Amino acid sequence: MADMPRANQDTLPGAAKNIKSAPHFVSGTGCKNPQHWRYSASALVIGLALGGMTPATPSAAAQDAQGEADSFTLEEIVVTSRRIEERLTDVPATVSVLTGRTIRDAGIERPEDFIGLTAGVTIVDAAEVGDTQVNIRGINGARDAENSFAFMVDGILYTNPAAFNREFSNLSQIEILKGPQGAIYGRNAAAGAIIVNTQTPDANGPVTGQVEASAANDNTFYANAALSGAIVEGKLAGSIAADWRSSDGFFRNDFLNDKVVDDFENYNINGRLVYTPTPDTTFDYKIRVGEVEGAAISFDAAFALPAFAGVNPAWNQDVNDHEFSFQPNINPQNEQDTFETSLKVEHDMEWATLTAWGLYSDIDNFFFSDGTSGAFGFFNDEPTCEQSTADLFGNFTLPAPQVLGNVPESLFNPASWPATDANGNPTQLGSVFGPYTPTTCDGTQFQLRDQTDISFEIRLAGELDNARWLLGAYYLDIDRQVAVNLGIDRGQGVIPQPFNGPETSNPTEQLVWDDFDSRVFAFFGQFAYDVSDRMELALALRYDNEKREVRSLVPTDARSQFVDFDGDGVFNGGAPLNPGLDPAFGGGARENERTFSELQPKVSLTYDISDDITAFASWGIGFKSGGFNNQGSAAIIEAFFNQPLGANLGISDVFEEETSSAFEVGVKGSAADGVVNFEAAGYYVEVDDMQFFEFLVGSFGLLRVVSNIDEVEIRGLEASINVRPNDWWQAYANANVLDSEINANSARPDTVGNEAPYTPDYTLNIGTQFNLPVNDGLDAIIRADWQLIGPTWFHTVQDQDRPTVFGAPGNYASTQRDSYHTLDMRVGFQSETWSLMAFARNLTNEDIIEEVIPAPEFGGSFLQPGALRRWGIELGYRF
Repeated sequence: MADMPRANQDTLPGAAKNIKSAPHFVSGTGCKNPQHWRYSASALVIGLALGGMTPATPSAAAQDAQGEADSFTLEEIVVTSRRIEERLTDVPATVSVLTGRTIRDAGIERPEDFIGLTAGVTIVDAAEVGDTQVNIRGINGARDAENSFAFMVDGILYTNPAAFNREFSNLSQIEILKGPQGAIYGRNAAAGAIIVNTQTPDANGPVTGQVEASAANDNTFYANAALSGAIVEGKLAGSIAADWRSSDGFFRNDFLNDKVVDDFENYNINGRLVYTPTPDTTFDYKIRVGEVEGAAISFDAAFALPAFAGVNPAWNQDVNDHEFSFQPNINPQNEQDTFETSLKVEHDMEWATLTAWGLYSDIDNFFFSDGTSGAFGFFNDEPTCEQSTADLFGNFTLPAPQVLGNVPESLFNPASWPATDANGNPTQLGSVFGPYTPTTCDGTQFQLRDQTDISFEIRLAGELDNARWLLGAYYLDIDRQVAVNLGIDRGQGVIPQPFNGPETSNPTEQLVWDDFDSRVFAFFGQFAYDVSDRMELALALRYDNEKREVRSLVPTDARSQFVDFDGDGVFNGGAPLNPGLDPAFGGGARENERTFSELQPKVSLTYDISDDITAFASWGIGFKSGGFNNQGSAAIIEAFFNQPLGANLGISDVFEEETSSAFEVGVKGSAADGVVNFEAAGYYVEVDDMQFFEFLVGSFGLLRVVSNIDEVEIRGLEASINVRPNDWWQAYANANVLDSEINANSARPDTVGNEAPYTPDYTLNIGTQFNLPVNDGLDAIIRADWQLIGPTWFHTVQDQDRPTVFGAPGNYASTQRDSYHTLDMRVGFQSETWSLMAFARNLTNEDIIEEVIPAPEFGGSFLQPGALRRWGIELGYRF
């Protein structure tokens, strides 16, 4: 291997290497030499960097200083998305890259920051900190299942969905791959991969570090610090980084008169040791601990019952016109504790490079909040419910169409119609409750999601004369516990555990609680061959096998105090906590197991049309393992929706594996000596058994399940351009236009012809940055990033009617989120060592809906608002 660069992803000191350092932005493409060495270990769907037409400069101030001293030259970006170092121009598909300088200039700190710069990728960050869904070209990660993309940090694959929503500090580069990456990363990489590289401590360099702090509106504060350097010169280096964030949030609880709707606080500590006993061997050890405390379930309700709109138009509301009003009597809480540690070893054996790593990850997450059960009257006879309703009557107003009477019984029930005494004074007025009211009649909700996983990978990579190869194996063991409960609200808060006995202050009234175990093994191989100086053919193949087991932890002898299942509208209790486990419904406590497996091939072809233009084509299979819903889900759906309503829901206790077949063709290149860089690609995807989250509420309580959409077809176009005519100005634009259609859906047959959920029709990003010299070593920075997100449906049920538990049909034509746009700006001064910036996110303060969760059989949707304007000052120092 002495005559060629060594293929090595994992020991990059900064993933993006300079051919010549560019002082600010640089393009994602550059001049291309057809005689270059290329390692194409497999056919990914990757391509040119967009929002990352980005700077690829080391983050240490000393290295930046050298870049600033150079004359204006463009830079070649090196990426690691195919588990090896290669120039971005050599990758045969679509990848968006954000290099170290862009990460700094754009103020990137969290996932939504870099996703907001990327075409064809959107994020929903709602409900709670462990619940983040990323949509890449129409393939979405289903809530309560797993991600649809691979998440890599410094060459380590993280599988817990809660691991992604974190603070990112001390970064060197971010790569976002689009299209199925199963042949390289295996299970749950059907939509793509997100590759994050942090700064690697250098045993041969000076001590470097950085400190950054910011203050913004809503009592929002952020700080991070990092220190890196040699411990034993030439042998051992280490780094430590820490960050902290706190905010009161944007919204206020009108009943509690406090900003406890979306408040947030977290910290993280990251440590790293890199030991190089010989030039051919490297040990890379990492440890991370973190904690989050914040709010959860910042949802409000919008109804979709047109039959009642004549009484009050609010019964049939367009979600885009909804005015949020938060009034729950429970102060919600979300806590997450994280511990992660990993060790990676790399050894150059001359004929091949051996890489092996192991990861232990333990993330414990729970939240509790107000409940959604007031509308069903479970607790109307509970003394605290009766008293809280009477106490609030005349002193508090619920948002329309809700009505707060002096008794909790429904106003639709003739027994609660207004009554008067002999003097004509009202003695009784019934109520109309939605979810999350200031009374205790909603009950409480608690969710637990604890996951521990252990994973290992080993691989060999080498080369022949005109070919490269890679072979490897992977193992993963997951232990996950999930619980969702409905509790009685006795006005004394929530006890944060799955089961609380009837003698407690927060008795459990309904419960799903299961233990899930998964064991995965995989084998993979890749081979790339240079057909000619201008053409490369790459093949990859991976086999994943996953065995999943589930067992219920619900106490079988516990009984409810109010909820029952006889359907007479009177709640006398005495029922099992999980109706799906009641033998009367064909249930009963039981264990289940299932094995899911898939062979995932990938083929790509790359052709250099000229030194500056490359064409590529690829095809690959994506795979996302199936799994289990909480046991008893199918029995609940059959008893409370299919039989009484004729809802015809085809949802079971097992959801099937999701597979996709994706094609992509494209071209990328540069013009005018690299001043202009461009990329265009078209793609076509067929998805079988797309996994989709459903939220169901009824007279049994609440239920969260994953269903399968049998067949979805996706086609789209993506393009980008980046212009940098000099060393002080750059502009970029990227866009994605997508069309999707549900061709078959046994879970909800009447949704055939609708669009894929959580998938905007288009995305558009436009941005520019000015680096204006003030004097030697000091620049004035002006940066603007504008994003447009197209109309988005969030459910398979769209412009159609559905039967509801209230007798009248629901219509969901008004549940599509309208298109919206945001403008982010940063203005300030920056030198080699310090920076002072003013920043604003969502500068124009657009009202945004983060997520719409229709509950079709409930007759409405749960809505969460997006972030409002955030403005502040940021100070940084680097050495």
